[in-house]
Amino acid sequence: MLSRVVPKDIKYKHDDTWHDGNGHSHVQASLIGPSLIVPIIDGNLTLGTWQQIVLLEMDTRPRNRNVILQIMGE
Repeated sequence: MLSRVVPKDIKYKHDDTWHDGNGHSHVQASLIGPSLIVPIIDGNLTLGTWQQIVLLEMDTRPRNRNVILQIMGE
């Protein structure tokens, strides 16, 4: 779906500025967002029956990424 909404093969102003060919990656990432909040009840993630947490890499080349987990509550 993201490839149909934000295709790689069109011109992005980002690519003119930075010449890295990943303008589409930035647009796709902005549609998904950088974070997720999931309540924990009795030590378990409260996900729906068909829900799961998925990490997506949308860049044009492999990169090292950090995942930050913050737990808040009583």
